[in-house]
Amino acid sequence: MIRCQPHEYNFTPRTWIFPAEYTQFQNYVKELRRKRKQKTFILKPANGAMGHGISLIRSCEKLPSHEHFIVQEYLDKPFLMEGYKFDLRIYILVTSCDPLRIFLYNDGLVRMGTEKYHSPNDANLTQLYMHLTNYSVNKHNENFERFEAVDRGSKRSISWFIEFLRVNNCDVSKFWEDISELVVKTLIVAEPHVLHAYRMCRAGQPPGSDSVCFEVLGFDILLDRKLKPWLLEINRAPSFGTDQKLDYDVKKGVLLNALELLNIRASDKKRNLAQEKAEAQRRLYGHGFMRKLSAASTDWEKQRHTLERRREELKEQLAQVRRQVSREEHENQHLGNYRRIYPPDDKLLLEKYESLLSAAFQTFLAGRAASLQKEMNNPLKRMKARTSVADCHGHTHTHTNTCCKNL
Repeated sequence: MIRCQPHEYNFTPRTWIFPAEYTQFQNYVKELRRKRKQKTFILKPANGAMGHGISLIRSCEKLPSHEHFIVQEYLDKPFLMEGYKFDLRIYILVTSCDPLRIFLYNDGLVRMGTEKYHSPNDANLTQLYMHLTNYSVNKHNENFERFEAVDRGSKRSISWFIEFLRVNNCDVSKFWEDISELVVKTLIVAEPHVLHAYRMCRAGQPPGSDSVCFEVLGFDILLDRKLKPWLLEINRAPSFGTDQKLDYDVKKGVLLNALELLNIRASDKKRNLAQEKAEAQRRLYGHGFMRKLSAASTDWEKQRHTLERRREELKEQLAQVRRQVSREEHENQHLGNYRRIYPPDDKLLLEKYESLLSAAFQTFLAGRAASLQKEMNNPLKRMKARTSVADCHGHTHTHTNTCCKNL
């Protein structure tokens, strides 16, 4: 997506995955040397966690070519707070991938380094308390500060940070818009892969049927001096440890508000299993019926069967629209501290996202089997079709809504 949409996907530091992209990285380093430029890179073990094994380098020639690393260009001009580097942990709830539905939690964590920041040089590359913002790293430093007050300490809340931006005359609305766009564009890249896996597990279910899964993600974001957000990484299993009261307050809200928004009931699993069983029987006996129909081969019977099937499809579409309306009403009443960022209410923004989503599907399907291309070809058409059905029934929806109904 960076190659085909460079103006939209410019919020990640330049990154290489070793060993597959070792040659491309060395070519980039040679080009820097030719231009007499020197940059710092951060190395992350491919299967690492909690900051283990992370290091900074400036001399790249001796990097092992067969080790599994993530190598990323180091952002050396971060926005500082009280002289310290920091990053933001943003919590995201995805309630459905068919169609995509994303919510952003309005609070989160600000995680600060524990040594005053200076631009990287050969003398300070090993001072990880200065360069890394990982809580699991900095909590071991004697300078790590724990306070009950929200405006002090090495870990603070994003709600406090928003007030800090306001006091310093920063554009808070633009800050949230930039964060929301970064999140949506990132999940658009993932959507074709997730949707394909989801439908493989839900064979026979019509597109747009009740969602049976959800995900809470942790986005790690760094702000540069111009307050532009940069995506560092996404945690698909973010920590819900509560070492401080601040952790407890923020993470409790993330989880409780998510469960209220999802509207999960004990009866949903039983109902869903019954639907899967009925769908399996329909497919089994439906094929048998078609064989008998083929043997009879009367035009009248074929036409009647086609009409009955079409009537059932329309009936299911109408039922979906009614469920959509009910779920959207529930969402609007139970957002808590979440906000919906996809689909957006802004029509122009929605059109841009749909264009990016279409490009993501084209990229995903390039070179794949024809059967898969036919199955997943531009799912936006089906989404828009369901939206138009909803509009015909007197309801205005920018997109269909399938809330998670099952664990």
